[in-house]
Amino acid sequence: MTVVRQNFDQDLEALRQDLVRMGEIVQVSIKDAVDALAKRDKDLARRVMEGDDVIDRMQVEIEDRCISLIARQQPVATDLRILGTGLKITTDLERIGDHAFDIAKIVLLIGDEPLIKPLVDIPRMAEISQQMLKDSLQAYLKLDIELAEQVCRADDRVDELYHQVFRELLTYMLEDAKKIKQATQLIFVARYLERIADHSTNVAEWVIYLATGERLRKK
Repeated sequence: MTVVRQNFDQDLEALRQDLVRMGEIVQVSIKDAVDALAKRDKDLARRVMEGDDVIDRMQVEIEDRCISLIARQQPVATDLRILGTGLKITTDLERIGDHAFDIAKIVLLIGDEPLIKPLVDIPRMAEISQQMLKDSLQAYLKLDIELAEQVCRADDRVDELYHQVFRELLTYMLEDAKKIKQATQLIFVARYLERIADHSTNVAEWVIYLATGERLRKK
């Protein structure tokens, strides 16, 4: 192995590890945002919002390194797929971080107002979405196609929960106009979690592409 190739492989591995670290930070943001909602913890919500800057900086740094490696090394075949998927995955992770930010912002909007209903399905959506993200990152590390496909299948359950939450909160709104404002905000939270699951699915699909060179087409 030439020194140039060895250095390039080291750069690719460092990039992969940084992507996973970014994903781990994003996972914590999701958890903290939903915990802040359940506890109406405004301080925790603010920390989530402040932490979004870290995620944004990581995205820029990883993207710059990918582009620099493409320009300097002019990779082909598998190496090019590694860098291309790195660019795609970091974008999905950044958007997940944005949705955690959005949930935290809603915590501040609701403030100390009592929740109109106990949170059951929303935390469940968050739990599944976090696991999907965790599994997609593990699939990325191990190039585990089976685990990536499992993530894609889990997205259906999050979609089901979203529609369930939407219908339930819509009923609250129809029964009591005073609950419309908070119910609307909680629908937004559920929607953000549904989008987080979608982005986690995107990560899993990029893993499949990285491993096989084939793109999945959603039905």
